[in-house]
Amino acid sequence: MKTKDIIFGLFALALVGTLAYLWLSPQGLKQAPNLSVRTLDGTQINLATLRGKPVLVTFWATSCPGCVKEIPHLIELHNEYGPQGLQMLAVAMAYDPPNHVIAMRDARKLPYPIVLDLDGSAARAFGDVQLTPTSFLIAPDGRIVRHKIGELDMTEVRAQLHTLLGS
Repeated sequence: MKTKDIIFGLFALALVGTLAYLWLSPQGLKQAPNLSVRTLDGTQINLATLRGKPVLVTFWATSCPGCVKEIPHLIELHNEYGPQGLQMLAVAMAYDPPNHVIAMRDARKLPYPIVLDLDGSAARAFGDVQLTPTSFLIAPDGRIVRHKIGELDMTEVRAQLHTLLGS
């Protein structure tokens, strides 16, 4: 083999290894975006101001069966861990009609803040979220420690919250 071929092969291997590491790197290395959003009730929430507490951000849509199925479990999480410091934020996708989101909030008596992502900026800030439900659990130090596309495994989330809340 020629020296040039060996060098090219090693470079290609290093490049593939780097890309694989970045693609498959362990959760918890990426910081949550510095995002500021307005809830349905008009409250401005900045994720940076929630540092020191775990935050669960879930992207959802009223037309998503998995999202609707997950709502009772999210309400339970809010009721159980909210008093201990968990902050929750449900972000309605840009394609979801605002009147549908408001109707769902009222019908299901959602106790956690809801955001209309009318321009898709919140979805873009979290890596261009396209599928629902997609959830991000953010540690008190601002690291994303869980990113899940699809319904959350509530047993795993509860175990992680126990760790994050020190309970």
